[in-house]
Amino acid sequence: MASILDSVDQRTQLVGENRLELLLFRLGSRQLFAINVFKVREVVKLPRLNKMPGAHHNISGVANIRGVSIPVIDLRSAIGMRGQGVEGEANLIITEYNRTIQGFLVGQVANIVNMTWKDILPPPRSAGRANYLTAITRLREGESEQIVEIIDVEKVLAEIITYDIRISESVLDRALLPQMAGRKVLIVDDSSTARNLIRDTLAQLGLEVIECQDGLQALTLLKRWCDEGKKVTDELLLMITDAEMPEMDGYRLTHEVRSDPRMGELFITLNTSLSGNFNEAMVKKVGCDRFISKFQPDLLVGVAQERLRQLLG
Repeated sequence: MASILDSVDQRTQLVGENRLELLLFRLGSRQLFAINVFKVREVVKLPRLNKMPGAHHNISGVANIRGVSIPVIDLRSAIGMRGQGVEGEANLIITEYNRTIQGFLVGQVANIVNMTWKDILPPPRSAGRANYLTAITRLREGESEQIVEIIDVEKVLAEIITYDIRISESVLDRALLPQMAGRKVLIVDDSSTARNLIRDTLAQLGLEVIECQDGLQALTLLKRWCDEGKKVTDELLLMITDAEMPEMDGYRLTHEVRSDPRMGELFITLNTSLSGNFNEAMVKKVGCDRFISKFQPDLLVGVAQERLRQLLG
């Protein structure tokens, strides 16, 4: 099964071209689900699991993969599906998010598909706020078309792992707080969980937040301001954007902003759970000012303070 990801290094070139590849799988039903291949380390047959007394109810146990203990999350249970685990074929998708490694227990692993972010759409509003989808897409299978549901892994993990948004006293520059109050930050992320955590972190500085759910929505907003004669750098202290988003990813968004002289000076921070080394290379390529890992409140605060110091001279 691991061979399905043998060429993952070659796939990194898709990021930044507004393209991605999805790993498709099932959870004991006909419905297809997906996660981004770039966050997947390998896929293996489900090994023997060791139980963890007192663990979260969505954690099935711990797998030993080449000497490394990896917590295994029952994805079917974690997204609210009824029934007992995954029936029939069981596989383990080992992923890396926000510098942590975890496995997701799934059923049949189907295949990998190459997509463009323009083909990735937000979930329908009728799905409600309680759903575990970050996006959907459609796949053609012969004469028929099938909906693929892309899991909001960050929401799944946030319900298992408690993220602390407290700011370290050693990081916080209290002398800057009066200058922070009322300034605005644009957050661009398709995960409501991620947006909420960023917003709640920055609110401690007195910063106001404007939220967009994808890169295209953010670019449309910025262009409208420019068309109205507004100076983007007067409106915003900085923009914090995710990398992976429906319709337009964060790399393409950054490229479009940098290509428009009316907004090219906007301070842009890439805030993502993707691989650090790769993202640092992409930051230089597309022109982001900073790259930080997700769910690191001290890093968020540090970037906001750095930007304010620049403006204050």
